[in-house]
Amino acid sequence: MKPQASPILTSLLDTDAYKLHMQQAVFHHYRNTTVVAEFRCRSEDALGDYADEIRQQIFLMQDLALTEDEYHYLASLPFFHQDYLDWLRTFRFNPDQVQVTNESGKLQIRITGLWYEAILWEVPLLAVISETIHRHRTPEIGRQQAIDFLHNKLAHFRANYADVDLSQFKVSDFGTRRRYSKDVQQAIVTVLQQSFSPYLIGTSNYDLARRLNLSPIGTQAHEWFQAFQQISPVLANSQRAALQGWLDEYPNQLGIALTDCITMDAFLHDFGIQFATQYEGLRHDSGDPFEWGEKAIAHYQNLAIDPLTKTLVFSDNLDLDKALALYKRFHTRVKLVFGIGTRLTCDIPSVNPLNIVIKLIQCNGKPVAKLSDSPGKTICQDKGFVKALHKAFNLPLVKRDN
Repeated sequence: MKPQASPILTSLLDTDAYKLHMQQAVFHHYRNTTVVAEFRCRSEDALGDYADEIRQQIFLMQDLALTEDEYHYLASLPFFHQDYLDWLRTFRFNPDQVQVTNESGKLQIRITGLWYEAILWEVPLLAVISETIHRHRTPEIGRQQAIDFLHNKLAHFRANYADVDLSQFKVSDFGTRRRYSKDVQQAIVTVLQQSFSPYLIGTSNYDLARRLNLSPIGTQAHEWFQAFQQISPVLANSQRAALQGWLDEYPNQLGIALTDCITMDAFLHDFGIQFATQYEGLRHDSGDPFEWGEKAIAHYQNLAIDPLTKTLVFSDNLDLDKALALYKRFHTRVKLVFGIGTRLTCDIPSVNPLNIVIKLIQCNGKPVAKLSDSPGKTICQDKGFVKALHKAFNLPLVKRDN
């Protein structure tokens, strides 16, 4: 008999903040909505050999439960309602919602269930996949190598940007889903907290935020906008419905809107004066970030809104150098935050990070899609629905990867 594996995950809060924020909104407004999500690896296919170990970790996840300390921590924050937190106390992962198979060496994962339950699988499951695979591929690597390389990067940062006014430079850890390991992420964020002050302003990971006394950072993900493609009675109105649905739950909080579910141009068409006024800012996650930033600033100016009252969050494949280049372009024109993920928590010499995602493909039994500003990030299995999206949002028909 094989020995019982030890769980990689030990806290229900070991996930991205936006998962809990979205879950509460779904819990309150869309409790009967069902979804299907699937795993994709954008960089390689030969991950199927790890299916059994991943399946075992999924089984162990059903033991995760909100502790009393975690409950009281969440209750101390301004975002959460007691009815949701009382329910979250009772929440347990249901492994029956996740199918994991090895299809000729390719890892296949499919998640099916009620949205307000299934929504929590994505981030911790991706973290489990990443850590499982790195344990096998580079077992000699650990926290010390990650810390040493981080110190080298911070030294480079200080040496190369000593003459730059960094008074408005703000970085958050966004690295849970593709981290080398839980241990490495904690070590990296701890070093940043100690050695990169005041630039580190928070983390997307609620467990780390609680234990390290950092601000939790995150609002919504693509799935929020994708689901509304079927929740909204009219497809062309789905983005506006998603934006309003978020404000219904969080009228004065968590006001950063994600822009690239159906391209930035389509988003800005729907992001009129009312939304632009009510939302605190926008988040970039695909396409050219400089072009995106210019479009965002121009949009605010066209609406007679001072961009310096708004925040742009950049979160697509950043490292410190790329963040600094964006900062130098925009910091005198708009408020900025840089969410750095893989290039913090899985940036170690001789380690190849995994480019892995889990995305919605169905809502209420019907297809949904993500048509981002980077064609390689597009996800949809239904070509007819992609055509319908292009028509509804007046997008040019270009070839997109599925």
